[in-house]
Amino acid sequence: MKPDQLAPIGEALARLLSPHAEVVLHDAVTDEVAGIWNPLSGREPGEPSLLGELAELTATGEGVYGPYPKTLPDGRRLSSVSAVIRDDDGKPAYVLCVNVDRTAFEDASRLLAAFAAPVAGQPRVLFEHDWSETLNEIVGAYVRERGATVDRLSRADRHELLGQLDAAGVLSQRRSVPAVARALRISRSALYQLLAEARKEPADADPA
Repeated sequence: MKPDQLAPIGEALARLLSPHAEVVLHDAVTDEVAGIWNPLSGREPGEPSLLGELAELTATGEGVYGPYPKTLPDGRRLSSVSAVIRDDDGKPAYVLCVNVDRTAFEDASRLLAAFAAPVAGQPRVLFEHDWSETLNEIVGAYVRERGATVDRLSRADRHELLGQLDAAGVLSQRRSVPAVARALRISRSALYQLLAEARKEPADADPA
């Protein structure tokens, strides 16, 4: 096998992962770079490969190493994976390495984390009269606690949930019925029926 036979693989991987990764083909016999695509490291064909590092790694698959960490001279961190390509006698002939620059992904992760994590409590002066916020909080907490979606709540669950909403004063708010029906994914008529049942049950359960 010759380097030009493996070149299309290196080119294809580099195009798929561009501009976030370089692909390097190492000659395991001469310990030189035989080919490189999107050279983030600045290396060129013919430079020393220094493949000794693979001897210190544990294979994660048959002839595959990584992902393992590496660092560029400018401080950027990489995630790398290497595949050993053997000749007909089973000896290492080439090593194909894919080095992914993690910078863009780490920046995106920090950005998403910053957006996702509230840094201050909810300003009560803005939301103290917002019964829809109370509705969302109660329904959300109820389904999270049970690990089920609203659609999968049993009739008894809906009775209990409506009781919580009623106790919180949500159902006494003007125009709250359509919002509660939407939150529970039922019709208004079904909501009125469930509410009547939920409000009646405690009285029925009380012994005469």
